[in-house]
Amino acid sequence: MRSTLLLLLAMATLGAVLAPSARAQTQADSTAIRAAALDYIEGWYSGDPERMTRALHPALVKRIVAVNRETGEAFVDDMGAGKLVAGTRAAYGRETPEDQRRTDVTIFDVFGNAASVKIDAGGWVDYLHLAKIDGRWMILNVLWEMRR
Repeated sequence: MRSTLLLLLAMATLGAVLAPSARAQTQADSTAIRAAALDYIEGWYSGDPERMTRALHPALVKRIVAVNRETGEAFVDDMGAGKLVAGTRAAYGRETPEDQRRTDVTIFDVFGNAASVKIDAGGWVDYLHLAKIDGRWMILNVLWEMRR
């Protein structure tokens, strides 16, 4: 892990992993970022695996900090793109009653090829990191929290 971080730091110093040019958020970027976020949450609710797949980068990791009910200790639970698409295909999102479904998207920041977005889904909140890869905005990371 440490050697990987050192390698990434060295590459960043050389400019190998930096976006070709930092640019301000454009209307086209905002529209594409919002579309990816809506493909994700609306795809989940409707059980549409094609929309979910379109929204996600294959290397996606979705994480939540949970608590072990027996020990009371916190742990990180995660899933990848495949598991999220499978859950969508199984229509788990349809279990949320329609009157409780929310799809409120807030774009916090866009810098170069990176964006930070919040989805208030009603029963939970997703914080998304999107990356623009080969001209397309895709969700790369999700940190989420259930409403208690």
